[in-house]
Amino acid sequence: MIRTLALAALLLAPALAGCTVNPATGGPSFTGFMGPEEESRIGREQHPQVVRAFGGVYPDRRIQDYMTRVGQSLVRVTELPDLRFTFTVLDSPVINAFALPGGYVYVTRGLMALASDEAEIAGVLAHEIGHVTARHSAQRHSQQVVAGLGAAVVGAITGSEEFADSFSFGASAVLQSYSRDQEFEADTLAVRYLGRVGYALDAMAGFLGKLDRQSRFEAELAGRAPGEVDGLNIMSTHPRTLDRVQRAASTGGPGQGRRERDAYLQAIDGLVYGDDPEHGFVSGQAFIHPRLGIRFEVPPGFRLVNGARQVIAQNPNGATIAFDSAQVEPIATADYLRRVWGRSLPLGEVEQTQVNGFETATGAVRIQARRGPLDLRLVAIRMDQAIHRFLYLTPPALTQPLETDLRRATYSFRRLTSAEAAAARPQRIRLHAVRPGDTRAGLIDFMPPEAGRGRRFDIMNGLADGAIPPVGTVVKVIAE
Repeated sequence: MIRTLALAALLLAPALAGCTVNPATGGPSFTGFMGPEEESRIGREQHPQVVRAFGGVYPDRRIQDYMTRVGQSLVRVTELPDLRFTFTVLDSPVINAFALPGGYVYVTRGLMALASDEAEIAGVLAHEIGHVTARHSAQRHSQQVVAGLGAAVVGAITGSEEFADSFSFGASAVLQSYSRDQEFEADTLAVRYLGRVGYALDAMAGFLGKLDRQSRFEAELAGRAPGEVDGLNIMSTHPRTLDRVQRAASTGGPGQGRRERDAYLQAIDGLVYGDDPEHGFVSGQAFIHPRLGIRFEVPPGFRLVNGARQVIAQNPNGATIAFDSAQVEPIATADYLRRVWGRSLPLGEVEQTQVNGFETATGAVRIQARRGPLDLRLVAIRMDQAIHRFLYLTPPALTQPLETDLRRATYSFRRLTSAEAAAARPQRIRLHAVRPGDTRAGLIDFMPPEAGRGRRFDIMNGLADGAIPPVGTVVKVIAE
């Protein structure tokens, strides 16, 4: 008992030492021993990891400059106007925004595509600025250092640095949820900053409603429950509710203010929407990567998501397919499977085969995961100087029923033809002014063919389901 109390005292000491008065909130904030200089250092060090994990910086200087101008206009009216902020638009279709200690604020192009005006995007930035000025991101980092978070589960299972790297602090800690009190505090500060700059204070609530609609729509497409959101989605990483956002907005007075819709739409005209073929893209059940020159398909019922480091496909019953590629020195594929990728696994017999002319090796093992036993199969396919890797995780009850489908996924892997690679172009946000005679069906025809494209059109334009925008309204559509 004495040793336990001593340990508790040691853990408590840094907490007390790091409790300071925050200039934005007026209250105490636990940040361990982390001062402003330490926060800046952590932000600088983790910034490259975040950028790498989310596909890089979006390569359009015009949009980056626009986001910086809006962000800096808000920083100037904060309690810390001299704090150096860095605003970055990430080249990711994921809908999210977050901040690192030291004033590093990120918005994905996926979120920008959903917003309808400058007031909405300013509300997002003001909220993240509020997390920084309230030192929430620093608090969260301190708590995670104390907790000693490990690497990703799959990385631990396989001993693969490639799987584990993207789950370091820079890529995962920023996506951990804030507390409800922290979210409300950030919203309250955001309302304060928006009001000082003159933006409409109700923009945050309106955009939150749009985020909720989008999350429910994506959950439906993925076969998830309506309230179950993707772990990378802003509704997961920022657990805010409409009533709390509205309550925060009510502290700022009436909802009058500027929206700057035309300026915002002109800024995002031509913004890449969805996956960029440069990083590979999803087309129905197929994943296509023109630069790598590869293509494969996943079984019906699996939803494909293209990440910066790997492609993930999941079905509602708990089966997962992960795909990535690795550049390796010359080595037999079976040896690579045993000695490199699966070196920490008792794979047993490794089968050697061919997939569409490419040397292939595969091995399987049952593992114990947090949610119970899972069957794990590794498939390594050599093409030129790269090893392309499929990882299949299935609950034991699904392994046999899914065996044929997963085998077909492996054997669907092939080299792209030059014509297929040349035809792959990104989809982009385009603007269309509604004309007399335009019909809803005609407007929806601008959208790429997919399930629910009418709802996607409604959500991205902030329209009620099935609504026809008035003549003269500028709407967003998706086109090549």
